Amino acid sequence: MATRVLVVEDDDKIAPPLVRTLEREGYDVERVAEGLAAVDRIAVGDVELVLLDLGLPDIDGLEVCRRAREGGYHGGIIILTARDGELDRVVGLDVGADDYLAKPFALAELLARARALLRRSAAPVAAEAAAPAAPASSGLRVDTAARRTWVGDAEVSMTSKEFDVLVLLDEVRGAVVTRERLTNEVWDENWFGSTKMVDATVGRLRQKLEEAGAPVQIANVRGVGFRLEDQPGA
Repeated sequence: MATRVLVVEDDDKIAPPLVRTLEREGYDVERVAEGLAAVDRIAVGDVELVLLDLGLPDIDGLEVCRRAREGGYHGGIIILTARDGELDRVVGLDVGADDYLAKPFALAELLARARALLRRSAAPVAAEAAAPAAPASSGLRVDTAARRTWVGDAEVSMTSKEFDVLVLLDEVRGAVVTRERLTNEVWDENWFGSTKMVDATVGRLRQKLEEAGAPVQIANVRGVGFRLEDQPGA
C-alpha cells in the first residue's frame, strides 16, 4: 500500500505541481486548502506524512500542527512556508513539526526530507500496531520499538524529534550525549539549522517529563551536551 501524504496548501500555483510530483514518486496524495479541513482529515487516520503550509485562509498552519499533535497524530509533519526566520523555525518545531522547509524550495530536497522522515518512522509505526496497550513497569519507560513513552501508567505524547532525543539520552542514562551526536543522529544530513534547534527540542522534552512527574531530569552539560539523570530518591 502506498504511503498516504496530505498536502495542506491553499495556493493553486503550488499545490497541483506538488501533488503531481508526489504521485509520480508513488505516494497516495490528498490535498486540502484549509486548516480546519486538514485537522478533520488527519483525525480520520491513515495519513503518514503531512506537508503543511502556514498561511492558510481560515486558521494558521501552526494551529493545525498543534491540534493534530494534541489529537494524537504521530505521523510526520513538514512545514512548508515563506517564514524562514530562525524564530519561525523554533516555533514550528515547538508546536510539533518534524521538519521545516522555507519557500521557495527545491522539490528534490523536499522529497529527500520526506523519505528521511518516513524511514525513521516506518519501522516504529509497524511495531506500534503490535505493541501492548499497557505499560509493563513503573517510572520512565521508553519503548523504542513502539515509539511510546510511559511515566508510570500514563503515556507521554511526544513529537518524533523529542522521542528520538529521549532515546539517545536514555540509551546511555547518566552519561553525556554531545550536541554533535544529537544533531547528526536526530536531524541527520538534511538539517541545516543551528544548534538552537537542539536546545528548543530538549527544552520541550524536559518540560513534558517534568509535567508527567518522570523520576528523571535532563541536565545541561555546558559546552558539551546533555545528560539524562535519575532524580535523587527516585
